[in-house]
Amino acid sequence: GLVVRDCPPLASNWRSRQPFDRYLRERGVIALAGIDTRRLTRLLREKGAQNGCIMAGDALDSGHALRQARAFPGLKGMDLAQVVSVVEPYNWDEGVWRLATDGFPTTREGRYRVVAYDYGIKRNILRELAQRGCRLTVVPARMPAREVLKLNPDGVFLSNGPGDPEPCEYAIAAIRELLDSGVPVFGICLGHQLLALASGARTVKMKFGHHGGNHPVQDLDSGQVMISSQNHGFAVDEATLPATLRPTHRSLFDGSLQGIARTDRPAFGFQGHPEASPGPHDVKPLFDRFIALLDARAAARS
Repeated sequence: GLVVRDCPPLASNWRSRQPFDRYLRERGVIALAGIDTRRLTRLLREKGAQNGCIMAGDALDSGHALRQARAFPGLKGMDLAQVVSVVEPYNWDEGVWRLATDGFPTTREGRYRVVAYDYGIKRNILRELAQRGCRLTVVPARMPAREVLKLNPDGVFLSNGPGDPEPCEYAIAAIRELLDSGVPVFGICLGHQLLALASGARTVKMKFGHHGGNHPVQDLDSGQVMISSQNHGFAVDEATLPATLRPTHRSLFDGSLQGIARTDRPAFGFQGHPEASPGPHDVKPLFDRFIALLDARAAARS
Protein backbone atom coordinates (compact mmCIF):
# COMPACT_ATOMS: atom_id res chain seq x y z
CA GLY A 1 0.00 0.00 0.00
CA LEU A 2 0.99 3.60 -0.56
CA VAL A 3 -0.08 6.80 1.21
CA VAL A 4 1.21 10.13 -0.13
CA ARG A 5 0.36 13.80 0.20
CA ASP A 6 0.59 14.51 -3.51
CA CYS A 7 0.84 12.33 -6.63
CA PRO A 8 1.88 14.47 -9.65
CA PRO A 9 -0.27 13.64 -12.71
CA LEU A 10 2.58 14.23 -15.19
CA ALA A 11 5.52 11.86 -15.66
CA SER A 12 8.32 14.21 -16.76
CA ASN A 13 11.62 12.55 -15.81
CA TRP A 14 13.72 11.68 -18.87
CA ARG A 15 14.08 8.11 -17.64
CA SER A 16 10.36 7.62 -17.01
CA ARG A 17 8.85 4.58 -18.71
CA GLN A 18 5.23 4.90 -17.53
CA PRO A 19 3.03 7.01 -15.23
CA PHE A 20 3.20 6.08 -11.55
CA ASP A 21 -0.52 5.30 -11.26
CA ARG A 22 -0.28 2.81 -14.13
CA TYR A 23 2.71 1.17 -12.46
CA LEU A 24 0.65 0.69 -9.27
CA ARG A 25 -2.42 -0.61 -11.14
CA GLU A 26 -0.40 -3.22 -13.04
CA ARG A 27 0.92 -4.57 -9.74
CA GLY A 28 -2.32 -4.40 -7.77
CA VAL A 29 -0.96 -1.90 -5.24
CA ILE A 30 -3.66 0.16 -3.52
CA ALA A 31 -2.80 3.81 -2.93
CA LEU A 32 -4.16 7.04 -1.46
CA ALA A 33 -3.18 10.62 -2.27
CA GLY A 34 -4.27 13.93 -0.77
CA ILE A 35 -3.52 12.79 2.78
CA ASP A 36 -2.16 15.16 5.43
CA THR A 37 1.01 13.13 5.92
CA ARG A 38 2.47 15.63 8.42
CA ARG A 39 -0.51 15.05 10.71
CA LEU A 40 -0.18 11.29 10.23
CA THR A 41 3.53 11.50 11.09
CA ARG A 42 2.80 13.41 14.30
CA LEU A 43 0.22 10.79 15.28
CA LEU A 44 2.68 7.94 14.75
CA ARG A 45 5.42 9.84 16.59
CA GLU A 46 3.24 10.24 19.66
CA LYS A 47 1.46 6.87 19.71
CA GLY A 48 3.87 4.55 17.92
CA ALA A 49 3.07 2.22 15.02
CA GLN A 50 -0.68 1.89 14.45
CA ASN A 51 -2.93 -0.61 12.72
CA GLY A 52 -4.55 0.81 9.61
CA CYS A 53 -6.66 -0.05 6.59
CA ILE A 54 -6.28 1.54 3.15
CA MET A 55 -9.49 1.51 1.15
CA ALA A 56 -10.09 2.98 -2.30
CA GLY A 57 -12.73 2.84 -5.01
CA ASP A 58 -16.41 3.77 -5.19
CA ALA A 59 -17.84 1.48 -2.48
CA LEU A 60 -16.09 2.99 0.55
CA ASP A 61 -17.14 1.70 3.98
CA SER A 62 -15.32 3.41 6.83
CA GLY A 63 -16.92 1.12 9.40
CA HIS A 64 -15.64 -1.98 7.61
CA ALA A 65 -12.18 -0.41 7.29
CA LEU A 66 -12.11 0.33 11.01
CA ARG A 67 -13.12 -3.23 11.87
CA GLN A 68 -10.39 -4.61 9.62
CA ALA A 69 -7.76 -2.40 11.21
CA ARG A 70 -8.81 -3.34 14.74
CA ALA A 71 -8.82 -7.05 13.86
CA PHE A 72 -5.24 -7.07 12.57
CA PRO A 73 -3.13 -8.94 15.17
CA GLY A 74 0.11 -7.09 14.42
CA LEU A 75 3.45 -8.40 13.20
CA LYS A 76 4.63 -9.74 16.56
CA GLY A 77 4.81 -13.53 16.27
CA MET A 78 4.13 -13.47 12.52
CA ASP A 79 6.48 -15.49 10.29
CA LEU A 80 6.22 -13.91 6.83
CA ALA A 81 9.63 -14.91 5.48
CA GLN A 82 8.47 -18.30 4.27
CA VAL A 83 5.34 -16.70 2.74
CA VAL A 84 7.23 -14.28 0.48
CA SER A 85 10.21 -16.55 -0.24
CA VAL A 86 10.96 -18.11 -3.61
CA VAL A 87 9.70 -21.69 -4.07
CA GLU A 88 12.60 -23.07 -6.11
CA PRO A 89 16.30 -22.10 -6.24
CA TYR A 90 17.54 -19.93 -9.10
CA ASN A 91 20.80 -18.38 -10.27
CA TRP A 92 21.47 -14.64 -10.58
CA ASP A 93 24.01 -12.82 -12.78
CA GLU A 94 22.65 -9.26 -13.13
CA GLY A 95 24.93 -6.44 -12.01
CA VAL A 96 24.35 -2.88 -10.81
CA TRP A 97 22.51 -0.42 -13.07
CA ARG A 98 24.72 1.79 -15.26
CA LEU A 99 23.81 5.26 -16.44
CA ALA A 100 25.79 4.97 -19.67
CA THR A 101 23.70 2.04 -20.91
CA ASP A 102 20.55 2.72 -18.87
CA GLY A 103 20.47 -0.93 -17.97
CA PHE A 104 21.71 -3.79 -15.79
CA PRO A 105 24.79 -5.58 -17.19
CA THR A 106 25.22 -9.32 -17.08
CA THR A 107 28.22 -10.13 -14.91
CA ARG A 108 30.99 -12.48 -15.95
CA GLU A 109 31.67 -15.76 -14.19
CA GLY A 110 32.41 -14.78 -10.60
CA ARG A 111 35.25 -15.82 -8.33
CA TYR A 112 33.06 -16.96 -5.45
CA ARG A 113 29.99 -19.12 -5.18
CA VAL A 114 27.54 -17.48 -2.75
CA VAL A 115 24.21 -18.92 -1.65
CA ALA A 116 21.62 -16.30 -0.76
CA TYR A 117 18.67 -17.18 1.46
CA ASP A 118 15.51 -15.48 0.23
CA TYR A 119 13.42 -14.22 3.15
CA GLY A 120 12.03 -11.45 0.90
CA ILE A 121 15.25 -10.50 -0.85
CA LYS A 122 15.80 -7.19 -2.63
CA ARG A 123 17.18 -7.53 -6.15
CA ASN A 124 19.71 -4.76 -5.68
CA ILE A 125 21.42 -6.81 -2.96
CA LEU A 126 21.97 -9.54 -5.52
CA ARG A 127 23.23 -6.97 -8.03
CA GLU A 128 25.76 -5.58 -5.55
CA LEU A 129 27.08 -9.07 -4.80
CA ALA A 130 27.20 -10.09 -8.47
CA GLN A 131 29.05 -6.86 -9.29
CA ARG A 132 31.73 -7.90 -6.79
CA GLY A 133 32.39 -11.26 -8.39
CA CYS A 134 29.86 -13.56 -6.73
CA ARG A 135 28.17 -16.43 -8.57
CA LEU A 136 24.79 -16.39 -6.85
CA THR A 137 22.26 -19.10 -6.16
CA VAL A 138 19.11 -17.89 -4.41
CA VAL A 139 17.39 -20.54 -2.27
CA PRO A 140 14.07 -20.80 -0.39
CA ALA A 141 13.82 -19.64 3.22
CA ARG A 142 13.19 -23.16 4.49
CA MET A 143 16.10 -24.89 2.72
CA PRO A 144 18.06 -26.88 5.36
CA ALA A 145 21.71 -26.01 5.92
CA ARG A 146 22.83 -29.47 4.79
CA GLU A 147 21.34 -28.81 1.34
CA VAL A 148 23.05 -25.43 1.16
CA LEU A 149 26.41 -26.95 2.16
CA LYS A 150 26.04 -29.52 -0.63
CA LEU A 151 26.37 -26.57 -3.04
CA ASN A 152 29.86 -26.00 -1.59
CA PRO A 153 29.41 -22.24 -1.11
CA ASP A 154 32.28 -19.86 -0.43
CA GLY A 155 29.84 -17.72 1.55
CA VAL A 156 26.19 -17.48 2.58
CA PHE A 157 24.03 -14.37 2.51
CA LEU A 158 20.95 -13.90 4.75
CA SER A 159 18.47 -11.53 3.18
CA ASN A 160 16.06 -8.89 4.36
CA GLY A 161 12.36 -9.71 4.71
CA PRO A 162 9.11 -8.93 6.51
CA GLY A 163 7.68 -10.04 9.85
CA ASP A 164 8.96 -11.13 13.24
CA PRO A 165 12.31 -12.99 13.18
CA GLU A 166 11.71 -15.07 16.33
CA PRO A 167 9.13 -17.51 14.84
CA CYS A 168 11.53 -18.38 11.97
CA GLU A 169 12.93 -21.38 13.84
CA TYR A 170 13.79 -23.22 10.60
CA ALA A 171 16.05 -20.32 9.56
CA ILE A 172 17.64 -19.94 13.00
CA ALA A 173 18.49 -23.66 13.09
CA ALA A 174 19.97 -23.54 9.58
CA ILE A 175 22.09 -20.48 10.39
CA ARG A 176 23.49 -22.15 13.52
CA GLU A 177 24.61 -25.09 11.41
CA LEU A 178 26.14 -22.82 8.78
CA LEU A 179 28.03 -20.86 11.43
CA ASP A 180 29.42 -24.10 12.86
CA SER A 181 30.66 -25.08 9.38
CA GLY A 182 32.91 -22.01 9.28
CA VAL A 183 31.50 -20.58 6.04
CA PRO A 184 31.42 -16.74 5.97
CA VAL A 185 27.95 -15.32 6.63
CA PHE A 186 26.54 -11.83 5.99
CA GLY A 187 23.03 -10.76 7.01
CA ILE A 188 21.01 -7.64 6.19
CA CYS A 189 17.86 -6.48 8.00
CA LEU A 190 15.87 -9.64 8.88
CA GLY A 191 18.98 -11.67 8.06
CA HIS A 192 20.92 -9.60 10.59
CA GLN A 193 18.26 -10.31 13.23
CA LEU A 194 18.23 -14.04 12.43
CA LEU A 195 22.02 -14.14 12.73
CA ALA A 196 21.71 -12.59 16.18
CA LEU A 197 19.05 -15.10 17.26
CA ALA A 198 21.13 -18.01 15.95
CA SER A 199 24.06 -16.68 18.00
CA GLY A 200 22.07 -16.53 21.26
CA ALA A 201 20.79 -12.93 21.35
CA ARG A 202 17.15 -11.77 21.45
CA THR A 203 15.07 -9.39 19.36
CA VAL A 204 12.40 -6.86 20.37
CA LYS A 205 9.44 -5.16 18.68
CA MET A 206 10.14 -1.44 18.35
CA LYS A 207 7.59 1.24 19.21
CA PHE A 208 8.15 3.17 15.99
CA GLY A 209 10.56 1.18 13.86
CA HIS A 210 12.96 2.86 11.46
CA HIS A 211 11.71 3.89 8.03
CA GLY A 212 13.32 6.25 5.55
CA GLY A 213 16.55 7.15 3.78
CA ASN A 214 18.13 9.63 6.20
CA HIS A 215 19.09 7.59 9.28
CA PRO A 216 22.50 8.39 10.84
CA VAL A 217 24.42 5.31 11.96
CA GLN A 218 27.82 5.23 13.64
CA ASP A 219 30.50 2.66 12.95
CA LEU A 220 31.69 1.86 16.49
CA ASP A 221 35.12 0.70 15.32
CA SER A 222 36.08 3.79 13.31
CA GLY A 223 33.73 6.39 14.76
CA GLN A 224 32.54 7.27 11.24
CA VAL A 225 28.95 8.49 10.93
CA MET A 226 27.04 7.28 7.88
CA ILE A 227 23.60 8.07 6.48
CA SER A 228 21.60 4.92 5.80
CA SER A 229 18.30 3.65 4.45
CA GLN A 230 16.17 1.84 7.05
CA ASN A 231 12.93 -0.16 6.98
CA HIS A 232 12.32 -2.37 10.00
CA GLY A 233 10.02 -2.76 12.99
CA PHE A 234 12.13 -5.19 15.03
CA ALA A 235 15.65 -4.82 16.43
CA VAL A 236 18.33 -6.90 18.15
CA ASP A 237 18.40 -6.24 21.89
CA GLU A 238 21.99 -5.19 22.61
CA ALA A 239 21.63 -6.11 26.30
CA THR A 240 21.22 -9.78 25.32
CA LEU A 241 24.35 -10.13 23.17
CA PRO A 242 26.41 -13.18 24.21
CA ALA A 243 30.19 -13.11 24.49
CA THR A 244 30.49 -14.36 20.90
CA LEU A 245 28.75 -11.25 19.50
CA ARG A 246 29.97 -7.68 19.56
CA PRO A 247 28.15 -4.49 18.50
CA THR A 248 29.58 -2.79 15.41
CA HIS A 249 27.05 -0.07 14.52
CA ARG A 250 24.53 2.02 16.46
CA SER A 251 21.70 4.33 15.46
CA LEU A 252 22.24 7.99 16.34
CA PHE A 253 18.48 8.56 16.30
CA ASP A 254 17.56 6.31 19.22
CA GLY A 255 20.73 4.40 20.17
CA SER A 256 19.38 1.06 18.96
CA LEU A 257 21.77 -1.62 17.73
CA GLN A 258 22.48 -1.49 13.99
CA GLY A 259 25.30 -3.96 13.45
CA ILE A 260 26.85 -7.09 14.95
CA ALA A 261 29.84 -9.33 14.33
CA ARG A 262 30.74 -12.76 15.63
CA THR A 263 34.00 -12.83 17.55
CA ASP A 264 34.61 -16.52 16.83
CA ARG A 265 33.22 -16.95 13.31
CA PRO A 266 33.53 -15.05 9.98
CA ALA A 267 30.00 -13.63 10.27
CA PHE A 268 28.41 -10.20 10.62
CA GLY A 269 25.12 -8.40 10.10
CA PHE A 270 23.72 -4.94 9.51
CA GLN A 271 20.20 -3.73 10.28
CA GLY A 272 19.87 -1.10 7.54
CA HIS A 273 20.07 -1.37 3.77
CA PRO A 274 23.52 -0.80 2.22
CA GLU A 275 22.07 -1.78 -1.18
CA ALA A 276 19.67 1.21 -1.16
CA SER A 277 18.92 2.51 -4.65
CA PRO A 278 19.21 5.34 -5.54
CA GLY A 279 20.91 5.73 -2.15
CA PRO A 280 22.28 6.70 0.28
CA HIS A 281 25.46 4.72 -0.41
CA ASP A 282 27.49 5.41 2.75
CA VAL A 283 27.14 1.85 4.06
CA LYS A 284 27.76 0.10 0.74
CA PRO A 285 31.35 -0.88 1.77
CA LEU A 286 29.80 -3.62 3.93
CA PHE A 287 29.54 -5.66 0.73
CA ASP A 288 33.30 -5.25 0.32
CA ARG A 289 33.74 -6.44 3.90
CA PHE A 290 31.89 -9.64 3.00
CA ILE A 291 34.12 -10.15 -0.04
CA ALA A 292 37.16 -9.66 2.23
CA LEU A 293 35.93 -12.54 4.39
CA LEU A 294 35.63 -14.70 1.27
CA ASP A 295 39.16 -13.68 0.23
CA ALA A 296 40.52 -14.56 3.67
CA ARG A 297 38.87 -17.97 3.67
CA ALA A 298 40.12 -18.73 0.16
CA ALA A 299 43.66 -17.73 1.15
CA ALA A 300 43.53 -19.89 4.27
CA ARG A 301 42.41 -22.93 2.24
CA SER A 302 44.97 -22.52 -0.56
